[in-house]
Amino acid sequence: MYQYDKLDQALVDARVEEFRGQVARRLNGTLSEEEFKPLRLMNGLYLQLHAYMLRVAIPYGVISSRQLHQLASIADKYDRGYGHFTTRQNIQFNWPQLVDTPEILDALSRVQMHAIQTSGNCIRNITTDPFAGVSSDETVDPRAICELLRQWSTAMPEFSYLPRKFKFALTGARKDRAAIKFHDIGIQLKRRTDGETQADIWVGGGQGRTPRVAQLLKQNILIEDLLPYLNAIMRVYNLYGNRDNKYKARIKILLASLGFDNFAGKVEDEFSRTDRSGFPGVKQELQRIENRILLPQYPEVTDLTYAEQAFQQCKKNSVDFRNWADTNVFSHKQPGYRIAVVSLKPAGGIPGDASSDQMHLLADLAESYSSSEIRVTHRQNLVLPHVSLMHLYELWAQLASAGLAESNVQLASDIIACPGLDYCSLAKARSIPVAQQLSTQMRAIETTRDLSGMNINISGCINACGHHHVASVGILGLEKNGAETYQVTLGGRNDLDASIGKVLGPGFSAEELPGVMDRLIDTWVQQRDGTEEFSDTYDRVGKKVFSEAVYATS
Repeated sequence: MYQYDKLDQALVDARVEEFRGQVARRLNGTLSEEEFKPLRLMNGLYLQLHAYMLRVAIPYGVISSRQLHQLASIADKYDRGYGHFTTRQNIQFNWPQLVDTPEILDALSRVQMHAIQTSGNCIRNITTDPFAGVSSDETVDPRAICELLRQWSTAMPEFSYLPRKFKFALTGARKDRAAIKFHDIGIQLKRRTDGETQADIWVGGGQGRTPRVAQLLKQNILIEDLLPYLNAIMRVYNLYGNRDNKYKARIKILLASLGFDNFAGKVEDEFSRTDRSGFPGVKQELQRIENRILLPQYPEVTDLTYAEQAFQQCKKNSVDFRNWADTNVFSHKQPGYRIAVVSLKPAGGIPGDASSDQMHLLADLAESYSSSEIRVTHRQNLVLPHVSLMHLYELWAQLASAGLAESNVQLASDIIACPGLDYCSLAKARSIPVAQQLSTQMRAIETTRDLSGMNINISGCINACGHHHVASVGILGLEKNGAETYQVTLGGRNDLDASIGKVLGPGFSAEELPGVMDRLIDTWVQQRDGTEEFSDTYDRVGKKVFSEAVYATS
């Protein structure tokens, strides 16, 4: 992972001291809440329903054992003993006291972490494939380019007060695990036959009240032109974006209002006028960044045949290990190694929550088995990306003893959920109790039925922080006549064949949702062609089949 240089550390330290003074002035009444609000948001501090919430940046989802230990210690000392991992590959603390926030930021700075640009109308945390650099289907490792974008966008005055928040996602793999088509800008990196890196730029994706799939704006842009081209996009957005209505301020709305060809023309005009002297030596800068990224040292697995045989024998000896290995373990580009995903979705649990004890344990396990590195996924799970095949069983045994070996990654019980009305002042309905109820139901069904290819995402309001639009089964909490109601969407997907789910029909109460899910699953199983994914079945047979099955007995 990337190691700060003196400039990185100086910037973060200066921000801590600046915020310390701002908090002091808020506490002594010199600053009103209205005056303080933009200052705290610049440092990731929200005021939610019951308390402040601090969102900590985990750039492109990569975190070290040392950093995870520090997060666990912060959870113990300044929160209620847990943290919440988010769909933006960040972590949130839901109960900090305002007076303690400068000390929290200071503790973060000591391990090269911060909360800068985790809020506000700026470029937010750059996200990417949680398997970056290790996946067997990857053609370009995106992490150095993610870091380049982080440094380019951090505290840049021109992009500090955009019309609305702005989100980037990158992937360098054949399979999109970063949902690039549902971001303001999505970047797909490719390797040419001569070894040069190129990028395809997708623009105008997003969720919320007006979900959109991004459109392809530019193909095969050379890596040395990437920053000037992105700069051109941002300038067009900054100039033409709607600043009068926040619901019409995202770049997806600008794209619709200007028209794609008009927007693309303005970007090309801006790009052609860009002074390239402001972007000197992109390749050299990438090389500097790569030199500061600590790469794992892989001890050679000298007998791959023996390692594979031992792994298979462990699977034969333990059904529980076999189930976990079949769902939570993925191929690795390094022979003799695997990627292990730690599910934070136990039956009845809160998606994305990890206790301080669990974080300390995972930090220790990463140090022992994964080159002291952990990744955060946008599905609110954690990844140990560098595990030797010879150590997988040992790792699993320790995870199992701590209740962290749930074998449900990419199954229906691997549910995404936002904090909802339990925490968020914007929410209209609860998400967490619904996720707890449905995860228990799904885990029970998964013991007898194959629910791979179905995912369930839950949002507590139209802002879609739970990514309900892109799930095969999406659940949106709404308020209707003073009561919570839940709208169901079907057929969404967030891969390279991205699509937005379609509303099934009238909403349901929370109590009705388990019955709805039973009927949806029964219909899918009856209509499914082999191991077909839910959204593929839905696309093939159509909405009417599912609608009639659900509403006939509801």
